[in-house]
Amino acid sequence: MHQALCTPQDALKAYATSAAARNPREREADVFRQANAMLRHGEKAGGAARVRALADNARLWTAVINLLQDPENALPVPLRAAIVSVGLAVQRESRREAPDFAFLLAVNENVAAGLASA
Repeated sequence: MHQALCTPQDALKAYATSAAARNPREREADVFRQANAMLRHGEKAGGAARVRALADNARLWTAVINLLQDPENALPVPLRAAIVSVGLAVQRESRREAPDFAFLLAVNENVAAGLASA
């Protein structure tokens, strides 16, 4: 008989084990999926949840842009430039008084899908 996970530490160990076995691109896609979950929640809840979701999504894209601007990044320069342009558009949209959540969600979904299929 299997024993259920009893503690948060047990659950964390199980997740870490399963995550380690997954493709790195799939784990990267999960980051964008998580950002979208937060955006959806923030859009519905409003207030601090909305501000937090937009800020976290902008930080995600800041990290992506920084990684793409690294001269040692192995992606082709035209592809890196195109993704940076998308990231800058996401950041601009995130700062608007009334951001287009559908746009932000669509961009993240497309990136997650691209990473998962790579």
